[in-house]
Amino acid sequence: MTGAARILVVVYGILALAATGRSVYQLIEKFDEAPVAYSLSVVAGVVYIVATIALAVGTPGWRRVAWVAVGFELLGVLTVGTMSATLPALFPHDSVWSWFGSGYLFVPLVLPVLGLLYLWRTRPTATREGR
Repeated sequence: MTGAARILVVVYGILALAATGRSVYQLIEKFDEAPVAYSLSVVAGVVYIVATIALAVGTPGWRRVAWVAVGFELLGVLTVGTMSATLPALFPHDSVWSWFGSGYLFVPLVLPVLGLLYLWRTRPTATREGR
């Protein structure tokens, strides 16, 4: 794993811990205040955990899992970000992906783009596999 890949995995791990810890607390203590937002934060936390593991392991099977997890993450942050901007009544409290991850300094928006670029750039090619 290269230096850039290590940094990517570390940032994913930090975001996984932050999102999961915050969302579990919110789910337990404040669920009735914003069930949609807090449920989406739990989903985001689980996706970050799966992406972290998949990127760290890096075997062909785990790379496929990483593609799905990181792609889902990007779709989630774009969808929830757009919905929180256009339908704010659905999100009386922010989720990890609300406003495109603004509560996390837009890391949830930038990270999946970097993750997909990393997966694309490090994909096995026919020449690398000796075909």
